[in-house]
Amino acid sequence: MGKKLSLLLIEDDEIERMKFKRVCLNNNLKCLIHEAKNGETAFEILNQLQELPCLILLDLNMPKMNGLEFLKILKEDEKFKYIPAIIMSSSNNHEDIKTSYDLGAAGYMLKPLRVQDYENKILSIFNYWSTNELVHQ
Repeated sequence: MGKKLSLLLIEDDEIERMKFKRVCLNNNLKCLIHEAKNGETAFEILNQLQELPCLILLDLNMPKMNGLEFLKILKEDEKFKYIPAIIMSSSNNHEDIKTSYDLGAAGYMLKPLRVQDYENKILSIFNYWSTNELVHQ
């Protein structure tokens, strides 16, 4: 796998955050994971970081500020707009998918129920983004 990725995982469900970290650990993925439980906290983290993350993994359905609200603000901000944001959601609603891409999402991943399917999707995200050229601020 390519370079080490710095990630911001925005997910309100603790089990989902643990599952993501377990996949990273079990597969020796090179990454630094920052975590936020909602969009508001995510912006607080982004504004405090010395170095911006290479990638944002974003849930849609969260309290305070949902994923679509977060994505809209993120892509309007000069400092953050080049950070690729991938939606990781259980929603296969066509409008959610379309709106995510309209707002600038770099991808949309449905969270599968089977653990192996979930792991395969996370690995494909890492394989792709760890070899991609990213804008660094």
